[in-house]
Amino acid sequence: MAPHPLRGAAAVVGVADAAAPSGMLDGSVPQLEARMIREALDDAGLTLADVDGVSVNNGLGWAPSLELAERLGITPRWTDSTQTGGSSFEIHVQHAAAAIALGLAEVVVVVYASTPRSDFKAGTGGWGSRQAVGQNPQAEWERPHGLRMPMGAYALAASAHMHAYGTTSEQLAAIAVQTREWAAMNPRARLQERITVEDVLASPVEASPLHKLDCCLVTDGAGALVLTSAERARSLAKPPAFVLGAGTAHTHAMISQMPDLTETGGVVSGREAFRTAGLAPSDVDVVELYDSFTITVLLALEDLGFCAKGEGGAFVAEGPLGPGGALPTNTNGGGLAYTHPGQYGMFLLVEAVRQLRGEGGDRQVPGAEVALAHGSGGVLSALSTVILGTEATL
Repeated sequence: MAPHPLRGAAAVVGVADAAAPSGMLDGSVPQLEARMIREALDDAGLTLADVDGVSVNNGLGWAPSLELAERLGITPRWTDSTQTGGSSFEIHVQHAAAAIALGLAEVVVVVYASTPRSDFKAGTGGWGSRQAVGQNPQAEWERPHGLRMPMGAYALAASAHMHAYGTTSEQLAAIAVQTREWAAMNPRARLQERITVEDVLASPVEASPLHKLDCCLVTDGAGALVLTSAERARSLAKPPAFVLGAGTAHTHAMISQMPDLTETGGVVSGREAFRTAGLAPSDVDVVELYDSFTITVLLALEDLGFCAKGEGGAFVAEGPLGPGGALPTNTNGGGLAYTHPGQYGMFLLVEAVRQLRGEGGDRQVPGAEVALAHGSGGVLSALSTVILGTEATL
C-alpha cells in the first residue's frame, strides 16, 4: 500500500517554549509571542523573512492571525486561527502540514502565549463577559446546577469510568506520581518534588473523585513551532521531526452532551493519525498526552490503543509512564507539574520534538524515533493526535 500523501511531507524544524518554577513569566502576551517566534526561528536557522504562514488561536481582537502578522511585519499567504482550546496546536500542525504539502505555504510558524497566573496576581483574570448567559450555553444549562468548571466535567468522566470499569482513585493518583517523577528531572518545572499515591489522596478534593493533585497547574507559559517542507527541513540547523500522521475529532461542546463519558474522540483522532502514519501504538517510543486531569490521561491511553478500554487503571498502576517505564509519558512533567497556561497542547509538541532530537537531557528517552502528541480541548471535546518521527519514509 502506498504511503499516505501527507506522511512525511512536512516537518517541525524549530521549537521554543517558556516556563518557570515560579509559574510566572515576564512580559505581555504579545511580547512572549514575539520572543517565542524569534527563538523557534533561531532554533531552525530561519528568519522572519522566510515565514509565509502563521497559526495562532488567541488574540485581543477578532482576527488573531491578522494581528500577529501585522505585529511581525510580514505578509503571510496562509493563516490559521483555529480555536479548539488545548488541542488547537495539534490541529494547527495538521493543517500546516497539509498546506505545505499542497504548496500553499513554505514556512509556517505556530505560536501560543498566555499569562493566567500573572493576570490573577494582578487582579485582571476571571471568566469575563464570554461566560454570560446567551453567549455560552454551558453558562445557561450547566453552571446553574452547581457544576464546578472545569474540574466538574472531568469529575463526571472519572466517576463514570469508576462505575463502569472499577477504576480507583489510587490508580488515577499513580498517573500524577509518575508524571512528577519526570518533573523532578526538569529544572523549569513548577512542581519538582516527588509525591506518592498517599500524597495525592491526602490532597483536598476539588470535585469528587478528583483531588487537587489530580488537577493541572495554572501558570504562565508560551511556546512556538516552525514547520516547513521535508525537502527544506533536511538542510536546516536541527534534525527534523517529520509529521508522519495526524487526526482530529470533535464530539461535543458541553460535558452533558458527551456521547459516552468513558470514551473520547481520541478513538477517531488516534485511528486516523496511526492510519496516516502507517504505524501502530506499539511503534511509539514516547508519548505526550494532554493531562489537564489524571482522568484525561487514562482515557487517552485507552482511546489511542495503548491499552484496552476499561483496563487503563490497571495499566497505569504498573508504572509504565514514568522514567524507565515501558511507555514514557509526559516527559517534561506535563500540565500536572511542568506548566499549564490554559491550553497545554503546544508544550506536548515541543517536548515531543526535543525527545526525537535527543535534547531531553536527564529525562531523555533513549533511542526515541517515534513520538505521539495528543491534545484535548474543551471538556474532553476536541481531540487531535499528531505522530512525529525522525525518518519520513517507512
